[in-house]
Amino acid sequence: MPKRIDLRHLKTVEALEIEGPRNITKVARKLKIPAETLRKRVRRMTSQFSWRFHLNIYHTYLGLKKALVFAQTVPGYEDLLSECMKTNDFWLYVNRCYGMSEGCVGLYTIPSQYSGEFEAFVDQLEEVGVASRTQIFWSTCFHYVHLRSKWFDKASNTWTFHWNEWLGEVSKAGAELPITLRDPSEFPVKGDRTDMLILKEMEMDPLVRMTDLAKKIGISQQLAAYHYLKHIQTEGLIESFEISFPYFDRASSDGFVFIFEFDSYEKFARFASSLLDKPFARGLGKVLGKNALIAHLYLPRIEFRRLIDALSTLIKSKALSNYSYVIQDPGKASRQTISYEYFKNKKWIYDHEKHIRNSKKLGKSLSPSKKPSHD
Repeated sequence: MPKRIDLRHLKTVEALEIEGPRNITKVARKLKIPAETLRKRVRRMTSQFSWRFHLNIYHTYLGLKKALVFAQTVPGYEDLLSECMKTNDFWLYVNRCYGMSEGCVGLYTIPSQYSGEFEAFVDQLEEVGVASRTQIFWSTCFHYVHLRSKWFDKASNTWTFHWNEWLGEVSKAGAELPITLRDPSEFPVKGDRTDMLILKEMEMDPLVRMTDLAKKIGISQQLAAYHYLKHIQTEGLIESFEISFPYFDRASSDGFVFIFEFDSYEKFARFASSLLDKPFARGLGKVLGKNALIAHLYLPRIEFRRLIDALSTLIKSKALSNYSYVIQDPGKASRQTISYEYFKNKKWIYDHEKHIRNSKKLGKSLSPSKKPSHD
């Protein structure tokens, strides 16, 4: 972690994420400083710590169902697997990963009525020979965990990891979870074409001025502001704002994707609740229809073994049934915005045949010895 980071910085990040970076005046009041002082601090911190602002969309209210895919690669074709996974128009994030084996992890938002077609697309990765094994976890929208200073020691300006304290919290945490961690009863489409265009622009730049946004999508500033306030905010189409930066030391920290499994909903809910204010938890999603949690974690390598020891303790006490994980490669990640170009007349256009055709076309570059056998 850069030595310059202190408690004041973390409090600023926390307030900006909770209130949203577009509400500078409100954030300044919360921090009890003038708005202009906050603006100068944000500019300085953005430069010092390589901040990146992100907008997280609540895809469930746009008729989209999240899917997390793990794909184990055929050795030598790691990059080809990544490209094949991106032949589906509705990918959000694809990254190389490793752990038990080399592979890729992908996050998709699929129109809910096309779940079966997407599963066929993932199966196709094995059929063309770029993946030796695949897994799909259908998920709720992810709940972004706002960065808190709870485990930060202001005297030494260092993080302290209280694993034993966390273990005690797991059994005592509340079982009431935010909407993002509850199975949705439906996937309604609450936005229109203009909303999609605004969300796309805000994904690229959450701080874009309304005048500039309106020009980019070809509407008046008044109409853009109306859609943002009366559609996007009122209908809950934004899940959260996020500030991404290496608050642990960049050279000695890793990002992980864990799947945690439980034998009851109560145990799942208490475990998930215990992570909602922890600095090593970044994003959480419930596996649909199961007592299982998808967790994006980020922590120093020196703490990883201590996390595993803590998980072993939870398994012995039966608070946790099982877990698996992959380690993400930060230099091999690809992202794209919401697939706004496939949204017409409040309906999603999902071209399954094109996705299959394009993945097969890429798969042809496999050498004959790597082709799967169907004998």
